[in-house]
Formats: sequence, C-alpha cells, structure tokens
Amino acid sequence: MSWLTLIVDTDAAHAEALSDALLELGALSVDLLDADADTPDEQAIFGEPGEPPPGVWQHNRVSALFDADRDVAAIFRTAAAQIGLTQLPGHRIETLADNDWVRLTQSQFEPIPISSRLWIVPTWHTPSDPNAINIVLDPGLAFGTGSHPTTRLCLRWLDDHIQGGESVLDYGCGSGILAIAALKLGAARAVGVDVDAQAVTASRDNAIANQVENVQFHLPDAAPRTNYDLVVANILTNPLRLLAPLLADATRQGGQIVLSGILESQAQDVMNIYQQWFDLNPPIFEDGWSCLSGRKR
Repeated sequence: MSWLTLIVDTDAAHAEALSDALLELGALSVDLLDADADTPDEQAIFGEPGEPPPGVWQHNRVSALFDADRDVAAIFRTAAAQIGLTQLPGHRIETLADNDWVRLTQSQFEPIPISSRLWIVPTWHTPSDPNAINIVLDPGLAFGTGSHPTTRLCLRWLDDHIQGGESVLDYGCGSGILAIAALKLGAARAVGVDVDAQAVTASRDNAIANQVENVQFHLPDAAPRTNYDLVVANILTNPLRLLAPLLADATRQGGQIVLSGILESQAQDVMNIYQQWFDLNPPIFEDGWSCLSGRKR
C-alpha cells in the first residue's frame, strides 16, 4: 500500500485555512511546518512569558497525506478555491511507499556517544557501555534527542564543567535532556521551563524513565523565581535576544550560562548582548551551529 503527499509552500494568511480545507476534502493528516527551518530566517512561533503566541510562521510548508486513489491535484484546486486563492502556490505531489514505520523510525535512532562516559540511548537499544552515564530517551513530541548539534554542544559542555552540587535552570527544556543530563552528571537540583505544555509533560516522563530526582518542569508563569548556579538555554537566536535580561537575572553572581540554538553567523550578535552581564568564553562551533558560555560578573 502507498499514499500520496501534497506539499505546498504558502504564506501565513492562508496556511491554516488551507490545512483545514484539505482535511475537510479527505486528507488523512496535515502537517504545518516552517518553510525556513534550519536557515537564518527560521522563526519561533511561541510567545515569550506573559505574551500571547504570534501564531503561524510567515513562510509555511503544508504537507497533506492522501490515499493513493485520490485525485490530489483536483482536491488541491478545490481547497485553494474554497479559501480564495486565485493562483495556486508552489506545490508538488509525491508518492509515499508503505513501510514498517515503527522499525524504520527506530532504525534512524542509534545510541549517540556524547563523550567517553556519556551516551543517549533509545529504549529499544541495550547500552553500548553499561558503566557509562546513559540517558534513556526516545524521539517524541519535544526537541532534544542528542542528534542535533546544538544539543550535543550543550551536553558536552555539561560533561566537561559540572562539578557536582550545582543548581541548574534549563530554559526551553524541550525533552528535558539537559536538565536530566546535569543531574546524572552530579548537579544537585534542576528546574526545566518550556512554553510548550507537551514539552513539560515529555520532560516529566523522561525524568521518571531516567530515575532522576530533585527536578521540576514548569510552564514559564509557574516556574520558581530564584537564582541558579548554572543556566542553560538551547533555543533560537531571537528568543535568546528577548530573554537575555530574564536569563541573566536567573544566574547568580559568579554563576555560569550556556546558550545554544545559535547559527554560527549569529554568535557575535548574541555575544554582544550577553556580555553586558557575563564574561564570555570563545564560542564553540559544530556543523554551522554555536555554543556560547560565560560567567556572570
């Protein structure tokens, strides 16, 4: 059995309406993604604490799945007409072959070595080194499996610098991987914060799976207002710009900050902002991404 996938690039004004129209016309599922993902124009759509979310991306990619016997081109024309599009946006139709999707997905996620003693291990794998610090983590609804360069950069920093006994704030915690890793490496307590309720739930589940204690995960408005020995934020450049005063205030004097989710070309811009409060180290780069760190004056 196979399916057909309609992929359409459209603007913010039509993305959600087109998605709804395609579902009404028989799409089995519809995904809405940032067409500028992994580029300097990538856009965060979650609002900052106390602010409403801005909504959908400016440049959207709508991906709709259909049974193979459907006339997808005709459905697309009908959907476009229903929402008032007089000219069809750029699109393509692809065939999606049948697979054992569970096995295929699992095959894409092998254990990831972060260092000689730190590994990320999906639940369906046996740890390569049972004596290592193994973080049990499956791909899920929240960002952070160890496969992305920004996550690896932060994990290596934690592996190199956690001394033991620290309090840690993981802002934009995603899957909770950085808070969990910090605790497994010896931190005393950790708090994770994310604007996405699903990320908070995923982080709590992952903490239980890894049997770590002294960790809490919250939405921003529910997070405790206190200072931490270490603040880590693996998000995107624009939120890091906006959140700079909040993250600086959350870091105790003499404490450290770690920032990632920053393209290499954007590193100096972020450093210019954070050096108001921190003595920053030279940035570390991997695959076009950067990790910044420093100590609060």
